[in-house]
Amino acid sequence: MTDDKPGDRYLVLGVTGAQGGAIARALTRRGAPVRGFARRKPSEPIPGVDLVTGDLADEAAVREAFDGITHAAVTLPLVYDEDLVTGYARNIADAARAAGVRMLVFNTNTTVPAGVTPYPAFETRRAAEAILRAAGVDVVVLRPPVYLDNLFTPGPGPAVVDHGVLAYPLPADRRVAWLSHDDLAAAVDAALHRPDLAGRVLDIGGADVVTGPELAAAFARALGRDVRYLPLDVEDFQNGLAHAIGADAAAGVAGLYRWAGTEDGRHLYDLDRTVLHDEVGVVATPLADWVAGRPWHVWSQAVGQR
Repeated sequence: MTDDKPGDRYLVLGVTGAQGGAIARALTRRGAPVRGFARRKPSEPIPGVDLVTGDLADEAAVREAFDGITHAAVTLPLVYDEDLVTGYARNIADAARAAGVRMLVFNTNTTVPAGVTPYPAFETRRAAEAILRAAGVDVVVLRPPVYLDNLFTPGPGPAVVDHGVLAYPLPADRRVAWLSHDDLAAAVDAALHRPDLAGRVLDIGGADVVTGPELAAAFARALGRDVRYLPLDVEDFQNGLAHAIGADAAAGVAGLYRWAGTEDGRHLYDLDRTVLHDEVGVVATPLADWVAGRPWHVWSQAVGQR
């Protein structure tokens, strides 16, 4: 259990996103004082979070957000322009150092290949890592694989529920240590209070490492119906995603899957599932439990037609 000290104050960058939101909930659930930073206000207040708005490119706004902060959780937006991202990282590093932050945890949003790739989704995070680790404060870098929560969305959800098709832009034979947002949040929360992890870069995977057909089988058991895995064409995935997050962000995200589909990227998401527990002290949610715990019926066409 995490023990907060008097005066501890937490900052969550990217608090209105799915990952940042999960991190904020993990912190507020145990009563920690949380300041959230986002570019714009959400439609509804975030319970327990003191929200401030600003742009990560605005040095003064970032410094103000860090004022009085002791622990910071950093998740960058889906931006893959190198100049923008390195500027974000420098502003965060400078603000964290000026505030005397005791621990900063950087969630890269993806694993990062050992060698340089042609894809900005990896290379911007690699560059941000280097800047933050040189900030002069204690930093832990957590590199997650693919999120289970990506499957509980308007794309995959209805296809699974109504048609028994689990479509995702990864080849069927790729082994993936799928991780939930809640388990990511638990890892960030734990790492914020682990000075012994300072300087570490950890690839954190979920409880089960599975191929596409094995993932579909887990869904079939939980949903009580046949489910087959369908490798989704990355171009089709990118085009669909662009409607939700914009063309530039979608192109960046699609690059992750293009690399994973190559021979060099074969083992990108095939992570050691023991790291999360043995190094960070977090017990990952079993895949079967995660699937069984979601209200999949909300994606049914029958529900939507009522």
